[in-house]
This record gives sequence, structure tokens and C-alpha cells, in this order.
Amino acid sequence: MRIHLTLSFVLCVFALNSFGQAKEATKQAFIIGERLEFHSNILNQDRMLNIYLPNGYSQDNADKYPVIYLLDGSQNEDFIHIAGVVQFGSYPWINMVEESIIIGIENIDRKHDFTFPTTVEQDKLDFPTTGGSEAFINFLETELQPYIESAYKVTDERTIIGQSLGGLLATEILAKRPDMFDKYIIVSPSLWWNGKSLLDMEFATYTEEKSIYITVGEEGKVMKKDAKALYKKLKKSDNPMKLLEHKFLKEQNHGDALHLGIYNAFEAMRPEMKNLPD
Repeated sequence: MRIHLTLSFVLCVFALNSFGQAKEATKQAFIIGERLEFHSNILNQDRMLNIYLPNGYSQDNADKYPVIYLLDGSQNEDFIHIAGVVQFGSYPWINMVEESIIIGIENIDRKHDFTFPTTVEQDKLDFPTTGGSEAFINFLETELQPYIESAYKVTDERTIIGQSLGGLLATEILAKRPDMFDKYIIVSPSLWWNGKSLLDMEFATYTEEKSIYITVGEEGKVMKKDAKALYKKLKKSDNPMKLLEHKFLKEQNHGDALHLGIYNAFEAMRPEMKNLPD
């Protein structure tokens, strides 16, 4: 009995000592991408980019990836949750979207960069810095895209995502320089800008098929009507379309239409990937 009690005491002391000497917790940064400061001569600005790279991305292997250019792409805007949609959608058992590189472009003054000059006096009062979209588009086309294509392992496929004023900019690019992107995801576009002049202009022609997805939530008559008008305008066009779709999100508003809208757009743009792997 005495031996048993002594052994039990020793084991208890050992256990207490072991607990007291447990390895301390350590913290590490949880990193989902890269941050890159990029100088633009056109804008005369240093622009910050947030870049999501697919799992397993490496300069040492032969894999190349399509690129998604995300307007409003800061950490406090849309970058993190859109990267999450792409990561989830690219799982092999989901097969909704290809593994992709995301280029999130942080804003300095989106009201300047995403709008073209307006003749509407109220627009000028509400947006006193307006009118910089042409320079911003030039920055995208002649500086940012060439840099990304030289610095990262990319395919030729380019997508742009824009919401609200970002949707206005994406529509302006589609209207004037459509070959900058292959896929356009346009969410809640502010097509009311300058008296809806974009809807009245003749869009540029192109020969390569585009995928265009337009979506809007319960955001008032003007936003809903203008998004539908853009869809109808494109539908009448002779330009080749791989996909043209318009989706009304009756349960969403201007604040929360983006996430579901982009999820739906990825599903619509990759229907051939719907079959689950064996």
C-alpha cells in the first residue's frame, strides 16, 4: 500500500511539473497575399496593390494563372472577401472559377479616378475632384497590366471587377477599350453619371468574345433601370459574346450586392466546370 501511494504521489508531481513547463504559445502573421507599391508616371502617384496568389504559386514551376483586376481593392474595401470567394471557388470539388491571381488596386480618390468629366452641375458639386478616368484607364492599360504580365506568371485572360463608381469605370472601359479585358463583372454600376451619357454613346467594336455579367440589387428605380438598359444595349450589339447575363438580386442592396453578385458571376462564367471530379 505504501509503495502504491508513493508512486501515485510521484506521478502527480511529474504531471504538475509537466503542465507547468508546457511550451509557450507563439504567434505568427497570417498572410494571404503580397503588398506592392507601384509608381505610376501617368498618375504621378505611388499606388498600393494588394496581390493574392494561388496556393502553390511559384516562379519555379510552369503553371500560369489568369488575372483578376479588382477595383476598390484595399484591405478595408473588397480585397479580402473577394480573394476568399476566388479561393473557395477554385477548390477542385467546387470548380466554379480557375485558380487566379487577384490584383487589388487601393484607392486614393475613387471619385476622381472612376469618373469621366460631367456637364451636370450637381455632379460637379457632389464630386468636386471628378474627371480622372481617362488617365486611370491609361495607367491600367499601359503601366499596370504590362508590369503584372512581366512580374508574375500569368495567362492572357484578364477580368475586371467593379462596383458602383467602379462599375461605371468598368463600363467605360468596355465601351471605349473593350480589349483590355476578356471578362467584365459589373456590379451596381453608377450609370446615372453625367445624365446617363454612357448609355447613349456608341460602344467600340471588338472581335474576341467577351463574358459580361451585370448585376444589381434593390437599389432604387434608377440603378435597376440603368443596369437593365446596359444589358439590353449590349444584347443588341453585333459584338461577339461568350456570355451576357443580367441578374437582379432582390434580397440585396447597394451595401451587400457585391459578394453574392461576384459569386453568381463566377458560376455563370464557368459553366463547363460544374461537373465534380471523379
